[in-house]
Amino acid sequence: MILGATAPALAAGAGPALDGARLGLVWAIPFAAMLLSIAILPLAAPAFWHAQYGKVSAACALGFLVPAAMNHGLDTAAYELVHTLLLEYVPFIVLLLALYVVAGGIRLTGTLVGTPEVNTAILAFGTLIASWTGTTGACVLLIQPLIRANAWRTRRTHVFVFFIFLVGNVGGGLTPLGDPPLFIGFLEGVDFFWTLRAMALPTLAMAVPLLAAFFVIDRHLHRREPAPAPAGSHEPFGIDGKRNLVLLVAVIGVVLASGAWRSGISFTIHHTVVTLESAARTVALLAIVAASLLLTRRETRTLNDFDWHPIVEVAKLFIGIFVTIVPVLAIVRAGAEGAAAGLVDVLAADGRPHDPMYFWITGILSAFLDNAPTYLLFFNFAGGDAQVLMGPRASTLLAISAGAVFFGAVSYIGNAPNFMVKAICERRGIAMPSFFGYLAWSTVFLLPLFVVVNRMFFA
Repeated sequence: MILGATAPALAAGAGPALDGARLGLVWAIPFAAMLLSIAILPLAAPAFWHAQYGKVSAACALGFLVPAAMNHGLDTAAYELVHTLLLEYVPFIVLLLALYVVAGGIRLTGTLVGTPEVNTAILAFGTLIASWTGTTGACVLLIQPLIRANAWRTRRTHVFVFFIFLVGNVGGGLTPLGDPPLFIGFLEGVDFFWTLRAMALPTLAMAVPLLAAFFVIDRHLHRREPAPAPAGSHEPFGIDGKRNLVLLVAVIGVVLASGAWRSGISFTIHHTVVTLESAARTVALLAIVAASLLLTRRETRTLNDFDWHPIVEVAKLFIGIFVTIVPVLAIVRAGAEGAAAGLVDVLAADGRPHDPMYFWITGILSAFLDNAPTYLLFFNFAGGDAQVLMGPRASTLLAISAGAVFFGAVSYIGNAPNFMVKAICERRGIAMPSFFGYLAWSTVFLLPLFVVVNRMFFA
């Protein structure tokens, strides 16, 4: 109703896309409603939320699409929806689905006991492999062994909070395979090995202190457990579902090939240009999902506690996030001509990019928006030329990359694995912090490290 009342001031620009220069901040209301729903409803109305979160997400999406159709025309609203679905949401969710299903078919056997040493080793291993399997793949692969190892403990929430910090986010900072923002940079022309070289030290500066802090906290809480740890291993160590290891390599190969292949062939769906390589990637990943489901024994997934609910929850919530974020990104893209004009001045100092501001602003937005489109937004703010950004302005690209990846750990909605891990843990009866409770954890443990990283690499 508010958006409809402001229609005269929000005339559509030329072409089917929204003109961000003509949008007021009032268009951020559906996105704010989406975020507030995620933050408040699980606490205020948990039964309603768990039963109706998909409808809440759909209502928020319609809160943007209906006024957009009324004020800017059905063609514009349809274009923004189709563009978001085909170029952003579908590739995003299909990749997550492939990693979730394939990694969910790999069962690490062996009875682990959740001592501080074992827990720290699992987090360190997950941090190490996340850049090669993707943060989603690493989370799905290790979350069940970690849950089983700590099933006997009464104080275990911190284990899974740090798991999100390290395996779900920081560990994906080394390669374009690790985290969606870096993959987008790869598609825009950023060299695979530039990311590996440039992000190595910042990732180390985040991971080592977090692992050390976790070990100290876990050792302290471990000593306060009312019952002693169970006796040693009862199940031999091994890997069940080895065929999925081949499929996991296939997922990585498909993603790399889609970034390197330039077919020159494309087709248009309602003004949205879809390249052949993008479509082929989606089809190939879905074929891998089907192969994993067919080739993996049902018993393996049962013993691995494989459950469709976490990926369904992510899919339903992120469609609302992806749709409602459209006008927000349009406003920011308008630069000096839009309602976020002050951002342009903040990001430049004497005509040159101000790297600390790129780090902090990219990071803060990545914490509450999806970090992949946020990365792309500031990549273009900085000029959008990968060769220049890897050369004379390499520090700016590093600031954007580090901000997008590391700040993705700040909230449950900063990066898709965060919500997935939360959903899996809650389905297994583990108490996880609320939206604001998790923010408190990230503020205490991540904010000081952000200050250190900023001083070390950008100030």
